[in-house]
Amino acid sequence: MEIKVLGPGCAKCKATADLITRVAAETGKPVTIEKIEDMRQIVSFGVMTTPAVVMGGKVVHKGSVPSHDQVLSWLN
Repeated sequence: MEIKVLGPGCAKCKATADLITRVAAETGKPVTIEKIEDMRQIVSFGVMTTPAVVMGGKVVHKGSVPSHDQVLSWLN
């Protein structure tokens, strides 16, 4: 499963990527996380607030660090 974390590399963006990695490890789900920091690419997803999470080409979250339960629901 490929997941994109969109953001300029801030602490919240790093926390989002780390959380997704941690939840994936807990569930045994193999994930690949791509961090996108280029603002043109971020805006191309229609995202104006970061961090944002993209799965399957669709933005599933934006504007804050997601909760553990949110990430769990995406992986299931």
